[in-house]
Amino acid sequence: MKKIRKAVLPVAGLGTRVLPATKAIPKEMMPVVDRPALQYVVDEAREAGIEHFVFVTGRNKGSIEDYFDRAYELESTLRDKNKIEILDKLTSELPKAGSTSFVRQQSPLGLGHAIWCARDVIGREPFAILLPDVLVKAEKSCLAQMVEAYDQVGGNIIAVDEVPMERVSSYGVIAPKQAGVTGNLIEMSGMVEKPPKDQAPSNLKITGRYILQPEVMELLSDQAAGAGGEIQLTDAMARLMGKQSFHAFKYDGQDYDCGSKYGYFEAVCAYALDHPEIAKDARELIRKLGKTT
Repeated sequence: MKKIRKAVLPVAGLGTRVLPATKAIPKEMMPVVDRPALQYVVDEAREAGIEHFVFVTGRNKGSIEDYFDRAYELESTLRDKNKIEILDKLTSELPKAGSTSFVRQQSPLGLGHAIWCARDVIGREPFAILLPDVLVKAEKSCLAQMVEAYDQVGGNIIAVDEVPMERVSSYGVIAPKQAGVTGNLIEMSGMVEKPPKDQAPSNLKITGRYILQPEVMELLSDQAAGAGGEIQLTDAMARLMGKQSFHAFKYDGQDYDCGSKYGYFEAVCAYALDHPEIAKDARELIRKLGKTT
């Protein structure tokens, strides 16, 4: 099995669920405490050993590329003011030279099309996909857990977590190959998008983290438009499932949907409560606000 070295981060979306904030700011750059949401996703991937990041961008996303570049004026000012601690923090989070690629999705044709736009950079290697509007807070990063699972079984891995059956109609869920299987790795037979509760094959929702084999790119190249008139990644994965093994992986951690107003607010609170500088004050503030409502 080849090592998982590359990750695709589709960042071309418009962020319509959190308008009007995303009219001027890419949703991936909205701050969660003291850094953009996207930085947490990149950190998760780095912990998993990812060496090259492929950002699939769209119009008005230039600030993402700027963020992962040097800011010479800012660095010079911090150095002149002897703010070395902040300067070291900024420079330590910069990607290594040559470890990022930016490709443009010129039309919003769906997630599957966005992933296909990265095909030439990915080449013939298995790769990870991280949806950047989903943050996963975990002791060991979600993708690092998935890579360990991949090293055991190979093939294709999809991150999942349990939701109440009453809520399965809001998510894509996986269909296990065998009923009643326990453990973190579950062999899959399919995926269902937003099924009614009485027809759901499981309560394991797809989280937004994937490890896929490069053959999915070939399938995406001729994938017909699906739901919403867009090229769907799930449709290509369903075709690949007939040829290669797929496992769902139940990770340890909590995910936050930063593409929604409530999910973004929830993420800010969760990360504030764990921040080394403001955790105590954040906890006290939330306690005070709770008493006034």
